[in-house]
Amino acid sequence: MGFGSYDESEQQNQEVNADDDDSEGVSVHENDHEGKITFETDASTDELMDQLADIKDGAEEE
Repeated sequence: MGFGSYDESEQQNQEVNADDDDSEGVSVHENDHEGKITFETDASTDELMDQLADIKDGAEEE
């Protein structure tokens, strides 16, 4: 076969069993937790807002 060609017989009789209970899927809730996250900083709200504005301005320039 040449480059870019394929044999259609390879496409026949391909079975996929997606309902298999033995599959090793990933549970998105495996590591769920309920809690609180806190962050302490010495910067004032105004300083943080200025930094955010600088970040946004930099993103708009790109």
